[in-house]
This record gives sequence, structure tokens and C-alpha cells, in this order.
Amino acid sequence: MRHQLTLRIGPATFRIGSAWPAPIAQLARLYAAYPQPTDAIADFTVRLQPTSLVRRFIRPSIFITGDHGLADAAPMSLSHGLLAAEMGMNLQMALGWRRHLLLHASSVEKDGRVLVMTGESGSGKSTLAALLGERGWRFMGDEFALLDLDSGAILPFPRLVSLKNRAIDVVAGEVGEARMGPLLAATAKGDIRHMVPRADAVARMGQGTMPALLLFPRFGHAADVRSVGQAEIFMRLTQASTNYVALGEPAFAALTRFVRDVPARAIDFPTGEEAIAMVEQLWEEMA
Repeated sequence: MRHQLTLRIGPATFRIGSAWPAPIAQLARLYAAYPQPTDAIADFTVRLQPTSLVRRFIRPSIFITGDHGLADAAPMSLSHGLLAAEMGMNLQMALGWRRHLLLHASSVEKDGRVLVMTGESGSGKSTLAALLGERGWRFMGDEFALLDLDSGAILPFPRLVSLKNRAIDVVAGEVGEARMGPLLAATAKGDIRHMVPRADAVARMGQGTMPALLLFPRFGHAADVRSVGQAEIFMRLTQASTNYVALGEPAFAALTRFVRDVPARAIDFPTGEEAIAMVEQLWEEMA
């Protein structure tokens, strides 16, 4: 690829290549505080290439590929090149990472303990993690929480935070424009903007710690807190993992330990501010 960038996020190193300069320039700006080792051996390669020679120049269209890919993935507009690069990194991790159990979850840390949040798309976990990261918590990750198979610790993977639709204005008002990426309008999931985590999240992305609370958040409902049974937790976390089956018995043992040792709650909330208050109260109760 003519344009490329090597980038380290947490324990993973990516080499992203593109037929066009714009996606790489956007990545370089938003990931400016992250290590960009030019001579590193990358764990994964991501390629943003045209669907045909003509579509490189006329109505440019991106096909995402790399070490791992999906042959039937729909092409994307060049105007969504940043999103394509982020999706490409997600895809490599989801299909190829084997060092840790991957949970589709957000995570933040406070007082040396980690809060893990998982749920379906639109549950509010990304927005809540982003807001907590501005309110005295260390942001550790948005897309994946990395569970160490031996120690049970959560390892940071502090990628850009992907904010959708109404969440964009809420978080942009909190962090300011300097840490916000471009508006990617009318994607398959609506409008998207990426937020750059705070400097401390990047500086400490090699420091994992033990989980203390698991939350299943759900946005858009009256405030409520419920207990969750261990059987349901285990089932929902196996569904939220992209490599549980591939890791086999070590994943079963690690997840069993996590479910046994980490208390869990389901919370409903109507606004981000109410969610933060609920999280802080639960956190104090678990201390």
C-alpha cells in the first residue's frame, strides 16, 4: 500500500495500509499520542484497497482486507475511510487474537479496580465509558475488554471511542472539539464521530488490573438496578466473546473464574448523568 501507518494499541500492533492518503492522515492525527513504531513487527495488517481500479479514482470505494477478512463484506465510501480503518482493526482482533479472552465490552478503572460494561449495540456502554473517563476514571477500552487467561486481570485496549448519533453531542460537549474526529455522516449505523481518550489512558495502556464489577447497561429506560444470575452472566459473556470457542478450555476456566468472583448488575438509565450517578453509587457499595 502506498500510504501506511504502524500503530500500537495496548498489547497489539497494527500496520494499516491504504490506497488513499486521507484515511492514514486521519488516523495519524487522532492517534498522535500513541506509539507509532516504524520498525515493529505488526501483529496484524489492515488494508484499505479499491474494489476495482476504476473505483480508486471515480466514486472511490474501499474494500477492507488484511490478515483476516470477510469475503462478503460490503464496500465503503472513501468519505468513511477512518471508520473503515477502525473496522479493519476490530476485524483483525476479533478473528485473530489469541493471547487473551476477548469480551465485546467497555472498561474503565478507578482506585486500582476495573468496571466492565457489556451489552448490545445502542446500550450506552461506549458513551458511559467515555463520560466516566472524563470524571476521574481511567478509560481502558471501548470495543474490547481483554481478560488475562491466567491472572484474571483486564488489560487495556484504549482505541478511539466510537460515538453514534445522539451520543456525539453529549460527549463532544464534555471533551471539546480538539479530541473529536470528523463527523462521518450516514454510515450503516447512522452518524459517527470518534473521540480520542485522555492522555493518561494512553500513557498507562500497558497497565492492567483486576475487575471488581460487571454491568449490563441499557439506555432509554427508567432508572433501575437488578441482580443477574451467574448462569445468565456466563451465557451472555460467551455470546459477547469472539474467541471463546477458539481458546477452548483456558477460556472456559478464565470465564468461570470471572463469573464466580466479579459481582454483576443490570442497570437501566434514561440519561448519561443518571447513569454516572448510579455507577458511582454501585461502586461505593462494592468497595
